[in-house]
Amino acid sequence: MKGGDGEHSYANNKLTSISFSESIKVAELGCSSGQNTFLSGIVNTIIASYQEISGNPPKIDCCLNDLPNNDFNMNFKWASSFNENLKMDVKGRCFVSGVLGSFYSRLFASKSLHFVHSACSIHWLSKVSGGIEDNKKNVYIRKPCPLSVSKSYLDQFQKDFSLFLKIRSKEVVSNRRMVLIFRGRNAFDPLYRESYHYYGGIVKESDVDSFNLQFYDAGEEEVREVVQIEGSFEINNIEIHEHLVPYKDSEEDDNETCRLEFGEMMASRKGSIEILVAHFGYSIINRLFEKYAQNAVKYHIVSRSCNKMTVNFVVSLNRK
Repeated sequence: MKGGDGEHSYANNKLTSISFSESIKVAELGCSSGQNTFLSGIVNTIIASYQEISGNPPKIDCCLNDLPNNDFNMNFKWASSFNENLKMDVKGRCFVSGVLGSFYSRLFASKSLHFVHSACSIHWLSKVSGGIEDNKKNVYIRKPCPLSVSKSYLDQFQKDFSLFLKIRSKEVVSNRRMVLIFRGRNAFDPLYRESYHYYGGIVKESDVDSFNLQFYDAGEEEVREVVQIEGSFEINNIEIHEHLVPYKDSEEDDNETCRLEFGEMMASRKGSIEILVAHFGYSIINRLFEKYAQNAVKYHIVSRSCNKMTVNFVVSLNRK
């Protein structure tokens, strides 16, 4: 079954278990900005489920959540495209709104959500882990950094994910679903990570030594442990999706244009530019990402002969 939030995705197939009521409230947490944030696939699944039973679609409240500095204006500009992707006219029955704030805080009224979805967000931590001062010349976990660095990141993930579940348990109606898609890892070695951070030669070494990325790619057992200990949700299923890096691997793609496109893709500023600006300042950002793209191209060439993987988890949970 397909990951993500498309028509045939795991998230949408699990929506068929929602019992029928006159009103459904759906939340997309960490929605970012752009056309892909709108939940047309999920709304279509809800509509199709209702049509099979009664023929009358419910009122659907779609709530898009992200931090206040997210470009919500861009999201609402795509509202017409969202309506065009729906399989039937739900004018006057489907409403889109923005909810500002961190998903590590209360966002919705008690027992008001019927379905929660989040893609590519839960691996971002609420803050940089404490106790990683010895992580010199690295911006994340990688050998040969001390094992204590990995432990500090894991501790922060456990605190954040447990808090996330506790807060959502107050907002989600009993026996309703939540589907989370986020970055993970398969390796058992707590220090093993693919080397995909390509900043170098642009910033001072002392600035790099004091900077650490604010995310954690948990292992499956680490995810299961937090869910079990927190206790408000039960896991229905965890899917693991592995993707080869680079994604294009045919000979006709092995040209300069493809490599440059790969470099630009890897140097995408979404999700990282504000963190980098806050630490390094705005004046170096353009040069930093240009260097990142160039080094990503080199990585692309080398990795074509290697089986390097990125891993995404699709976790389906049920509110107890």
